[in-house]
Amino acid sequence: MRSQRTIKECVYFEGVGLHTGSYCKVTLHPAPVDTGIVFYRPCKKSSMVTNISAVVDTTYATTIGNDRLKVRTVEHLLAVISAMGVSNLTIEVEGPEIPILDGSAVEIARLVMEAGVRKQKKVMPYIKILRPIVMEDGHGKVAAYPFDGRKITFRMFFKNHFLGEQLLSFDLDRGSFINEIAPARTFGFLRDVEYFRANGLAKGGSLDNAVIFSETSVINESGLRFKDECVRHKILDSIGDFSLVGLPIEGHIVADKSGHTMNVKFINKLLTCSDCWEVVSEQVEKAPYPVFSYSYS
Repeated sequence: MRSQRTIKECVYFEGVGLHTGSYCKVTLHPAPVDTGIVFYRPCKKSSMVTNISAVVDTTYATTIGNDRLKVRTVEHLLAVISAMGVSNLTIEVEGPEIPILDGSAVEIARLVMEAGVRKQKKVMPYIKILRPIVMEDGHGKVAAYPFDGRKITFRMFFKNHFLGEQLLSFDLDRGSFINEIAPARTFGFLRDVEYFRANGLAKGGSLDNAVIFSETSVINESGLRFKDECVRHKILDSIGDFSLVGLPIEGHIVADKSGHTMNVKFINKLLTCSDCWEVVSEQVEKAPYPVFSYSYS
């Protein structure tokens, strides 16, 4: 069985928030077993455990919060925590948003690697998918299927655009995440920039932290890190969003043109379909609802 894990030493990073434009500082602290992933803001002396019930907004990013604390754009950080197998962590945040850094998760992943991940003396339960769970609407589709391991397949299609269709299947493990998914950057389209600014979004966005496309080319002089960087970034976002289930998932997640809002809706549906999965710990047992606060790894 897999053990719970935390980091060996503190990790610190800072930078501008993509949507708020505010300068933010983040410190990751080791935490004891059964802590889960907890956000903490010292100035408000307020904290919250990260899970699906903490989600308060999914407009172009995933925002979690409660009556005293709200943190925007948590998905890249949660993806690293999840992919690196970290179960217990206290995240100290000074500011309203997790820094966007270069638009990817590679710097956070590097910092966590340098700090090291430590096993703890308690088993890490996980959700095992037993039967297919499917949700679709007019915009996209998300499903979970039984699978011996952790896998994500994502498809996206850019109609009447040179990017066309991008499809990628990814078996989630620490090494492949760091090399193949973490470096993929946030992206957007030149035609949408004015809309974002008019609606108070992307105040901190620039060519230093996002890939921007015109109708015919990449605007950034540095070009792309991967030919299919867009779908890789969507997988990065999805790993972060699906960590909000509250436990690691053993199964195959298949997403077609999904985003933060649809990911969160699917998580809620999955948690209500208790006959389609089971919680595996030291003994196999069925739980009506996963009340744990661990990160999806």
